[in-house]
Amino acid sequence: MIALLLLLQTDVEIRKELTQRALALERDFAIDDLEKRRPKLREEYFHMLGLWPLPEKSPLKATVTGTLEFPGFVVEKLHYQSKPGLYVTANLYRPAAPGKYPAILYSIGHYRAPRDGHKAAVQDHGIWFATHGYVALLVDTIELGEVTCTHHGTYSDKRWWWHSAGFTPAGVECWNAIRGIDYLQSRPDVDPERIGATGISGGGAATFWISAADERVKASAPVSGMADLTWYIGEDGVNGHCDCMFLYNTFRWNWTSIAALVAPRPMLFTNSDDDKIFPMSANERVINRLERLYSKFGASDKVDAMVSVGGHAYRTDLRRSVFEFFNRTLKNDASPVTDADAGLGANGKASRIPSRDLRVFPEDKDIPADQLNTKIDEVFVPLGKPGLPEEGKFEAWRDPLLAELKRVCFGGDIERRAPGFVRNPVIVTEDAAVPDWAAPYMEPGAGVYRLKGGWTIKNPPNTVEREFALLGWSADAERARDLASMLAAAPTVVGRGRSGIIGAYASLLFGRGEVVVIDPPASHREGPHFINVLRVLDIPEALGMLAPRKLTLINAKDPAFDRTVEIYRRAGAADKIDRR
Repeated sequence: MIALLLLLQTDVEIRKELTQRALALERDFAIDDLEKRRPKLREEYFHMLGLWPLPEKSPLKATVTGTLEFPGFVVEKLHYQSKPGLYVTANLYRPAAPGKYPAILYSIGHYRAPRDGHKAAVQDHGIWFATHGYVALLVDTIELGEVTCTHHGTYSDKRWWWHSAGFTPAGVECWNAIRGIDYLQSRPDVDPERIGATGISGGGAATFWISAADERVKASAPVSGMADLTWYIGEDGVNGHCDCMFLYNTFRWNWTSIAALVAPRPMLFTNSDDDKIFPMSANERVINRLERLYSKFGASDKVDAMVSVGGHAYRTDLRRSVFEFFNRTLKNDASPVTDADAGLGANGKASRIPSRDLRVFPEDKDIPADQLNTKIDEVFVPLGKPGLPEEGKFEAWRDPLLAELKRVCFGGDIERRAPGFVRNPVIVTEDAAVPDWAAPYMEPGAGVYRLKGGWTIKNPPNTVEREFALLGWSADAERARDLASMLAAAPTVVGRGRSGIIGAYASLLFGRGEVVVIDPPASHREGPHFINVLRVLDIPEALGMLAPRKLTLINAKDPAFDRTVEIYRRAGAADKIDRR
C-alpha cells in the first residue's frame, strides 16, 4: 500500500495560518532594556536588509554636474557612488547665502518621472527647505532614478532568487541614504550635528530605514511609510507595496521594532485618515507602541503623531507639520509655519523647474559606462562561498554551516510537527499522482509527499510567497518543514529537481537516511528558495553536508557537483556518494 500525502492548503487555510503567525509576532514588542539590547538588534536589523557585515565605505567620488541659481536658493545636480559603480543621482537645494545650515535627507516615494528621475517631482520640498535655511539632499531611488534597477523583483518580476540571496531594494536605499549623510557631513555648508530625514510613502519607508540605521539622523519625520504585520499579512496589505517597503524578517521581529531603533531621537509619525495602503488601524497600533517605548526613556515629548484628512498624498497641513517639526528640532524655532506651500510656485500646483533641467546626466551618453545600477540586485549582497573541509575535519566544517542555515534560513530549526511515521522510502513531488520517475523506488508502504501548495498564485502581487518573507520564512522552507515531520524514521527520501533539493534539506536538518536527487539544479538561483541561503552556501555544499550518509545524484552533470563529490571524499565517505 502506498501512502499519498497531499499536504495542501486552500487560500482560506494558508491565510489563517499566516495571520496567526503574524499576530503572534505582533504580541511580542519588548519595551524594556532597549539600550542593552540595541547592539544585537542593530546587527540583526542590518542583516535583514542585506547589509551585514556592513559594506566598506569606499570613496564617494561626489561630482556636481551642473548648478541652477534662483532668487534665494541654488540647486546642485550631483551624483555620488555609494559603492563602486552604484551611482546615486540627487539634487541638492541650498540657500544662496553662505553659512552653515541644518540638513535634510529627503527620500522620495514612487512618483513617475522616467528619465529625469523622480527627484524632480518633489522639488517643491527642496525649494521650501532651501529658502528657509536648510540644505536639502533629494536622492533618487534605484527604481525611479536616472539609472535604474527594479523595486518589483518578487512583486511582479518573479525574481525569487532575491529571497535566496537575501536581497531587498530596501537595503540598497538604506545604504544609499547612509552614504548620502556621509556626503552631507562632508560639505562645509552643513552642520553635521543637525541632520534630519523625511519622505512620503516609499520615501516614508526609506526614512525609517535610514533613521533606524544611522544615529546621525537627529530628527525623523516619516510620512505614510510604515504599517504593521497585522495589516501587511493579516489583511493582505502587502499587496499594495513593492519590495522596497520590506526587509526579510529573519529574526521574527514585531515590525514596529524597526521604528523602535530610532528612539529616543525625535520622531514625527504622520499619516492620512483615508490612506488605503497605510490604514489608520495600523497607524494607531504603531504610534501607541512607540509612545509606550519613548515613555521608558522619559522622552514621551520626543515622539508625536499627526493625522491629516484625506488619502495617500501631501496636503498643506502635512507639509506644515513636517516643516514645523524640523524647525523645532533642528533650529530650536517654535514659530508657526505660514507658507507651507511656498515651494509649489505661484499657482500652488505646477513645478517651478522643468524636470529635464534637473537631470544629473543630461543625455543617455552621459551615463557612466561603469555603472552597476541596472544589475545591482546581482552583486549587492555578498554571497557565501565556503571553502572545502580539511581532511579529517569534516564536522568542524559542517557544523558552523548547519548552525548558520538554521539561524538565518530556517528560524533556528525546522520544527517537526509530528513524530516521524514513514518507515519506508518517501517520494517528494509536485505532481498530483505518483510520477513515472519514482517507479524504481516504490515499494509497499512507501510515502509520496506532494509539496505543500494549493493557494492562489497571482503575479502580481504574489501575496502568499511575499507574506512568508515578512515572517522570516519562505514557501519552500515551509515545504521542507512539513516534509521533515515524516523523515525521522524513513530510510530514503527521493525527489526530482527542486523537489529533490527540498527533500535533501529536510533530511539534512531532520532526517537520518539515504537521499536520492534526480536532475538536481546546480544553484539556489533556480530554486528551491530559502531566505538568505545563498549568503551561507549553495546546493553543492548543502548536499556535501549530508556525508557520510548515502547520497545518489542522477543526471548531476553540472561541474558544480564536483564540489559535492570532493566534500564526500574529504569527509572520508567517497564510497557513499553515487553520481550518475
